[in-house]
Amino acid sequence: MVICPRCGQPSLYAPSNPARPFCSMRCKDVDFGAWANEEYRVPDESAPLADDDAEAN
Repeated sequence: MVICPRCGQPSLYAPSNPARPFCSMRCKDVDFGAWANEEYRVPDESAPLADDDAEAN
């Protein structure tokens, strides 16, 4: 058993659960919708471009 990353309920992590690691297809679909709507973001840790560099590109 694992915890569903969407709702926090226990979820069976086995081939018999097509929604794994989610507890249901609903949680899987809601999570996919959040990705599609760009609700999850990866932080950008790169250095900001200087004004001179931005004009050169």
